[in-house]
Amino acid sequence: MSLQESIIKQLGVKPVIDAEEEIRRTIDFLKEYLYKHPFLKTYVLGISGGQDSTLAGRLAQLAMEEMRAETGDTAYRFIAIRLPHGVQADEADAQKALAFIQADEVLTINIKPATDGMMAALAGAGQDISDFNKGNIKARQRMIAQYAVAGQRSGAVIGTDHAAENITGFFTKFGDGAADIMPLFRLNKRQGRALLQALGANASLYEKVPTADLEEDKPGLADEVALGVSYAAIDDYLEGKEVSPKSQEIIENWWRKTEHKRHLPITVFDEFWR
Repeated sequence: MSLQESIIKQLGVKPVIDAEEEIRRTIDFLKEYLYKHPFLKTYVLGISGGQDSTLAGRLAQLAMEEMRAETGDTAYRFIAIRLPHGVQADEADAQKALAFIQADEVLTINIKPATDGMMAALAGAGQDISDFNKGNIKARQRMIAQYAVAGQRSGAVIGTDHAAENITGFFTKFGDGAADIMPLFRLNKRQGRALLQALGANASLYEKVPTADLEEDKPGLADEVALGVSYAAIDDYLEGKEVSPKSQEIIENWWRKTEHKRHLPITVFDEFWR
């Protein structure tokens, strides 16, 4: 088995999907998790305005509407959280996403004071934190907020990790990579777009250039620039298609060097790191 075949198998990516079937599969998955954990009453998700959180948010909302209809329990609610760092340049995109998602509840929690407090504390300990490292702190502060809300509201935190992100490790360890449930796992980027199209989303919600936007020295840096490879190539690779040797090399190098992010935490029984 080639590395490409092994990765596809591990991530469960299909070469072709039926968008309506995957929508149904995801909603049922989110509901089944709640039925198996009756102490949970909410789903919590940070909404950035990008494709992934927009899709996961809308599917979570639909799942909660079905849970209320099936159980008669109005405590089932989806909580969408805006987590800006001060004032964000793409706030209008986030508001468009929220309008589409139609969440039961929307909270806004500004992570800038918490981030600034941590930076000050680290400086006080003599630690000069890079802008890149600060970006990871922001991502982790966002997850702290989501888990705080989930803990208070008998909830579970939804993650937006998908196959095109997972293969490259393009997420922050214990930041946006931390969650209780990952409903988009198995889908690549173009498949996520197909689900949004099937859900009736405006094209602007899935045509926006993907960006993590965590680094202040590189505002709005596109994911594809940071990765050095296009999502189209990543999606082709995940669908078992042939890509250029250069793209294949980049994708597989990302897979190898980010393996530590996909296997947490490490114990004495784990073999892959030896």
